[in-house]
Amino acid sequence: MRTIITLTAAFAALHAGVTGQQRADVDFDARVSRPAFAMGGPSVLIDGGHHNFHTAAGRYKPFADLITNDGFRVASGQQPFTRQLLSKYRILVVSNALHRDSAGLREFSPPWVEAGGKPAFGDDECDVVQAWVERGGSLLLVADHRPFGAAAASLAGRFGVDMAKGYVFDTKNTDKDGNYRNVLLFSRDNGGLGDHPILSGREPAERVNRVMTFVGQSLTSAHGVQLLVLSPTAIDKADLRSSTPETSAHGRSQAIALKVGAGRVVVLAEAAMITAQGAGASRMGMNVEGNDNKQFALNVMRWLGGVLEPAR
Repeated sequence: MRTIITLTAAFAALHAGVTGQQRADVDFDARVSRPAFAMGGPSVLIDGGHHNFHTAAGRYKPFADLITNDGFRVASGQQPFTRQLLSKYRILVVSNALHRDSAGLREFSPPWVEAGGKPAFGDDECDVVQAWVERGGSLLLVADHRPFGAAAASLAGRFGVDMAKGYVFDTKNTDKDGNYRNVLLFSRDNGGLGDHPILSGREPAERVNRVMTFVGQSLTSAHGVQLLVLSPTAIDKADLRSSTPETSAHGRSQAIALKVGAGRVVVLAEAAMITAQGAGASRMGMNVEGNDNKQFALNVMRWLGGVLEPAR
C-alpha cells in the first residue's frame, strides 16, 4: 500500500508541476550536426486531425523542428486518414490522439479521461493506415498513459501491439541522483535497451546509451523488437486509485519496432521522450541533460525513413 500511495502522489505532483502546463521549450537546441538528408528527405505527416494532445505546432514543435533540420519534409494534417492523403507521404506520425468527445473538456479532468479513452480512429481509418503501411509506408504511433492508450489501441492492434492502457512505474530504475526521480530510465547499464539499428545509429557517435521516459504506459508484441525494455521491478496500474491492484510489467516495453509487409512501424508508450517541454527543473524530454533522447528521436525517424537498415 505504501508503494501505491507513493506512486500516486508522485504522478499527481508530476501533473500539477509539469503536465498541467506543458509547453514546448522555445530554447531547445534542434540543430543536427550531420543531417541524414542534405535536401528533399522523406515526406512526413504529423497528425493533428484527431484531437491530438501533441501536434507539430504545439507540444511536438521541438520534434518537428529537429527532424526538419535532419532533412525530412514535415507537414501537419487536420484531415481523417484516407488512401489519397497518405499516398502523399512516406512517414505518418500520430501522437496522443483522442476521441472527438474530448474536445472542449478540461485536460486531465475525469470527463476528459473518460471521453478521450474512446477509440480515436474508426475501422475505416485503421484499414487505410494498415494497408498503407503494408504497401511500404512507415508509421510512428505514440500513445501515452490513460486515456491515450485506449484511444489508440485499435490502431496499434492492427500491427499486433497490445497496449496496457494505464500507467507504468519503476521506482528502482529512475534518475535517482537528479531531479527526475519519478520517471523511467533505460540504459546500457541497467539492461533497459534492446538490440536494434535504432539504438546503434549510423556510427558510434550516434549510439543510444540512455533514454528517459516520463511515466506513460506499457506495450507488448509477439513480433516486434523491444527498444526500451521494462525491468522486473516495473509495474502497471490501470488507474491511479490507491485501491487499484498493481501488476508486473516485466517483459513488456515502452518502445517497439516492427516490420509490417513492405513497411515499418515504431510504437512508443510515452510522448514526452521525443519532444522538449518545460524549463529548468521541470523539463521533460530531449531537453533533459544527460540523456540520449534527441539521438533516439533522430534514429527512430531515420529507421522509418530507411537510412538505418535500408529496406532490401
